[in-house]
Amino acid sequence: MTYDFAPLFRTAIGFDRLARIVDNAAQNPSASTYPPYDIEKTADDSYVLTMAVAGFGSDDIEICVQDNTLIVAGRVRETQREGELLHRGIARRAFERRYALADHVEVLDATLNNGLLNVAVRRIVPEPIKPRRIEIRTETATSDRILPTEGQGLDTPPSASHPVNDMAAVPSHAA
Repeated sequence: MTYDFAPLFRTAIGFDRLARIVDNAAQNPSASTYPPYDIEKTADDSYVLTMAVAGFGSDDIEICVQDNTLIVAGRVRETQREGELLHRGIARRAFERRYALADHVEVLDATLNNGLLNVAVRRIVPEPIKPRRIEIRTETATSDRILPTEGQGLDTPPSASHPVNDMAAVPSHAA
């Protein structure tokens, strides 16, 4: 199954990563369901990923973030048993789960308790991205409008030698 993102790209900029994520999800529909997990939204910008990892210790699990992807991997260490194992019902196999992280998302903490791995994640909105109000200035007349020259900002008054300020030096041809 393929998706046509052309309508999105006509009106949006910078969403190529989103298209890549959707393509990857569509190409891998038979992804492993082991180990089972939950993703919980705990606040507006906070989430907790909970994975059932019975039989794994903190030394058996590795968590890393790479290229906006959270990777949780579990490695199995063989243990010596005194007796013969008659039935294996507890799945203890190696795994690797990948979770795509949105921009400006960071992993805060990870805890392992009673066979549940909890990974706390938070979205941080940088100052330049936060909504901000832009003040609209009003002009008194069109002749008062002076565009800034090189090295002069909108808030800097024009210098005394600016051509508009030299109007007094222009001779009037009044008869």
